[in-house]
Amino acid sequence: MLQIPPSHPKESDRVDALRSYDILDSLPEADYDDLTLLASEICQTPISLISLIDDKRQWFKSNRGLDIRETPREFAFCTHGILNPYEILIVTDSREDERFIGNPLVVEEPHVIFYAGVPLVNEDGYPLGSLCVIDNEPKELTQRQLTSLKILGRQVVNLLELRRKNKALEALKKVLEARNAELEGVK
Repeated sequence: MLQIPPSHPKESDRVDALRSYDILDSLPEADYDDLTLLASEICQTPISLISLIDDKRQWFKSNRGLDIRETPREFAFCTHGILNPYEILIVTDSREDERFIGNPLVVEEPHVIFYAGVPLVNEDGYPLGSLCVIDNEPKELTQRQLTSLKILGRQVVNLLELRRKNKALEALKKVLEARNAELEGVK
């Protein structure tokens, strides 16, 4: 039977942090797609995802090897992963893991048998989701592959932080331009 994980201890704050990036439901971007391509190549898996977990769903910013853009949160392996944000969640064979027996993502397409996901933890310590690699057969990763996956995960977080900071700078620029226009009108 499918085991639904508990919510993160600071779930409301975590979801607010995720929303602050204004990334959910955004269009695909090459920078994120490049990182999932590298993750698949390094780990030799057919699927790699940048998965973001909001209050109801798992949404994929990048979805290499998978045609869907989201799944219900209760099916998401990454929901389990964000509970231990400083550890990679590794499931070598989901058919033998009580958390995932009966999970539609295991018993139906895409047949998630192997999963390794590095949590995407922002600078405030909130896990936003995971960079994960998936295979439809049991698998183990080498220490070098796991290290590489962690490095790629940090790059995903760097892209997210850059996005949020650019958004803040754009807002500040508009405020300054409006203030300058007001000052020039006074002259």
